Amino acid sequence: MMTIDIPGSREILVKCLVLDYNGTLAIDGKLIAGLEPLLNQLSEQLEIFVLTADTFGTVEKELAGVNCQVSVIQQEEQDKQKEQFVTSLGKENVVAIGNGLNDALMLASAELGIVLLQAEGAAIKTLLSADVVCRHITDALELLINPLRLKATLRN
Repeated sequence: MMTIDIPGSREILVKCLVLDYNGTLAIDGKLIAGLEPLLNQLSEQLEIFVLTADTFGTVEKELAGVNCQVSVIQQEEQDKQKEQFVTSLGKENVVAIGNGLNDALMLASAELGIVLLQAEGAAIKTLLSADVVCRHITDALELLINPLRLKATLRN
């Protein structure tokens, strides 16, 4: 668990990190280099969940060394499945990270939504649903490892 105090706004008590896989943690089904140690470091404080339709069929293999729970979702209504998953965890304690159109509801429902502008880009609707925009997943994960950076970004 971690506490993020946003001056002039609110205090966030984070228990869970929910991540999209393709476009967020992986490009073309392959885990982005250097993420395993960052995710494992965060797993010491947060429960980590990865939601994916597993388009490339690689998620289990690629995340074998990461302390996280993987949920493969159905192809239909992925956006609603992701939103429901965040809600089931207690959305007020969730940070969610994604980039695709199917991540917009998830980011909007989480207490803190982070959208990424990586190789796949980001859907405009998802960009508008987020609280924070990062250029790369390592930047987003490092915001959580160093929460003073989030204070600077989100304070009023």
